[in-house]
Amino acid sequence: MKVALISFNPVWENKESSKLKASELFQLAAPEQIDWIIFPEMTLTGFSTDTLKCVEEFDNSESIRFFAKCATKYGVYVSFGIALRKEGKTTNNLVTVSPKGELLANYAKIHPFSHAKEDEHYAGGDALVSANICDVPVGMSICYDLRFPEMFQPLSAQSKIIINIANWPSSRISHWNVFLQARAIENQVFFIGVNRTGVDGNEISYQKSSAVFSPKGIKIEGLEVSPDVDVFELNVANVDEYRKAFPVKRDRKPELYFSILQ
Repeated sequence: MKVALISFNPVWENKESSKLKASELFQLAAPEQIDWIIFPEMTLTGFSTDTLKCVEEFDNSESIRFFAKCATKYGVYVSFGIALRKEGKTTNNLVTVSPKGELLANYAKIHPFSHAKEDEHYAGGDALVSANICDVPVGMSICYDLRFPEMFQPLSAQSKIIINIANWPSSRISHWNVFLQARAIENQVFFIGVNRTGVDGNEISYQKSSAVFSPKGIKIEGLEVSPDVDVFELNVANVDEYRKAFPVKRDRKPELYFSILQ
């Protein structure tokens, strides 16, 4: 599987200008014969709590249509971040569309970032979500979710790759790297983190830090197509091979853990 990670710097709360930038990056990635392109959290707006400017109705989302058209044009799977309202509930979402422009997955961030008052503007999701991408089961997560390892064991039970799209600031980037590696090791999956770059409208700085870790926790080297686009080739068979050679999951005791947490 060939995956392009887009370390995107959106135009703050300006979807139309951000779409122009995203379109250019699709064009850059296309010659690399990519299977799947992944953008960061709240792709076209940045991490904003201005719901009037950012939130779209799920059933009539221009941003979903935009990414679906790009997916069809370039024949790739696309994962991206967007704030959505559905049945009166406003959430921070990770959406994935197929090369035919079909909606494959819509994950609502389970853990809103209360430190930045995200929980005052967005409701938390209540379900784990995975999707088949190139016939590979992939689990979804967003930014702050990384700090809650409990969600990843059940997610990895049905996934060989887990992704996390983020707006993770430079001030805590050491945590980001540790969490990505740890989640890969704990769950014996390929763990992909896609982070934004630049400075947002709240003067928060971000640095290029998108990365892929193997099921053994080894950081994989990618091909830098541009400062914003890095391409990685994943041999997904490595997941089953490593789980068979080192069967950690066989020794887990989820019933005991559940009783302790009660």
